[in-house]
Amino acid sequence: MNKKMLMSLVDKVVKVDRGGPESRVGKLLTAGDDHFVLLTEKDGIVYYRTQHIKSITHNTREGMEFNVEVPEDQTYLLPTDFRSAVSNLHHQWVKINRGGPEMLEGIMDEVTDDYITIFSKDEIIRLAMYHVRNISLGTTSKKEKEANKDENTEGNNDKERSSRNRKS
Repeated sequence: MNKKMLMSLVDKVVKVDRGGPESRVGKLLTAGDDHFVLLTEKDGIVYYRTQHIKSITHNTREGMEFNVEVPEDQTYLLPTDFRSAVSNLHHQWVKINRGGPEMLEGIMDEVTDDYITIFSKDEIIRLAMYHVRNISLGTTSKKEKEANKDENTEGNNDKERSSRNRKS
C-alpha cells in the first residue's frame, strides 16, 4: 500500500483486510509513508502499519455503513513514520494488534527502533517493533461500552434464570 493510493481514499469509508479479527471498517483520516490513520466505530482512532495490510476495500456504489463523526476534541497526529506515531503514545494506555491472538493492552513505556515495552498487569512485555500491526489508545468507545454493558446484563439475566430453575 503506497501513500499516493491511500491519500486517494482519505475521508472515505474503507474496510481494512477482508475478514478475520484484525479486519475493521472505518473512515480513512490520513496517510503517511508507512502508515495510515483510521477512525473506527468500535476502537476510535487506530494507527495501521501499511506493510501488514493485505487489502483495503472501498465500495464505490453503495458505500459501507459508518455512523461516526470525527471527534472535534480528539486530535490525531500524523508523524512522518509509524515509529513516531507509536512514540507519541508513550506513557499512554494502548491496545496493540487489536482483535488477534497477539492482542496486547497496557501502558507503553519504552519505544526503540527494535522493540516497545508494555506494562500489562504484573508483566513487562517487549514486543518487536516489526510485529506491531496496529496501535491505538486503549480507551473504549461509547458503543463498545454499551455492548459490554448489554452482554453483562444478558449474562446476569441468564444466571438469574438458571438459579430460579434450580430452586423450582
